[in-house]
Amino acid sequence: MTVRLKGDKMSVKAIQALMTGLVVLACVVGGVILIIKGINHTVGIIMLVIIGSYLGLDLTPWIPLGKNQKQKPPPG
Repeated sequence: MTVRLKGDKMSVKAIQALMTGLVVLACVVGGVILIIKGINHTVGIIMLVIIGSYLGLDLTPWIPLGKNQKQKPPPG
């Protein structure tokens, strides 16, 4: 657990990670609720598949997608 001091600011990467985590959490909870309550199984399953594939791609560093692409060193 981290204690934040007054005036301490979050970096842009930390804010992006927090927002991504909240969106993922909301989609997972929403998909599970749709499936459990029987409101719309198809939409719930699609939400979980989309989030699962996003996390799967995000957690596999050997697939060069998005931020995982290697940077070419500058010439010279």
